[in-house]
Amino acid sequence: MPGVNIDRPRMPEGYGVPTDLGGFRPWSEVEGRLETSMHVWLATTRPDGRPHVVPRWGVWLDGRFWYDGSPDTIHARNLRTNPACVLHLESGSDVVIVEGTAAPSAPVDYDFGVRLSDAFGAKYAAKGYEPAADAWSGPGAGGLCVLTPIKAMAWRDFPADVTRYRFVSAG
Repeated sequence: MPGVNIDRPRMPEGYGVPTDLGGFRPWSEVEGRLETSMHVWLATTRPDGRPHVVPRWGVWLDGRFWYDGSPDTIHARNLRTNPACVLHLESGSDVVIVEGTAAPSAPVDYDFGVRLSDAFGAKYAAKGYEPAADAWSGPGAGGLCVLTPIKAMAWRDFPADVTRYRFVSAG
């Protein structure tokens, strides 16, 4: 799991972004929002440069966003050409924006499949979605994608608490 460095984003003069870290949003709070949010918006770029945004269901687990679906969707095809993407929670006032890369996941081992299944079931069972634990690990597994974060921003009281998070790998 990556480490997270916290600082303030650079913004144009006049935005009033504090220069110190007093009042920043702790990553644990932001990560909690990613874990519990039912819906996210995922932005990708088409091969011709046009943007594409789609609402997604998914789970934040072990510092990454996992979601599934057909590899033939527009966003999945876009990611094959350009893996850069942006995830945004629904709120425009309690903002969480995650920039990263996404790609199809290799089949996962059964134990991680159980964790994924449990996480999806906890969020989406009421909506009729409870994938089996072996959905992403056995023969014929597919459709699982994973977004690996590079950086994120969050705020609830802009500009006082605007915080940037930069993810560093353990290696």
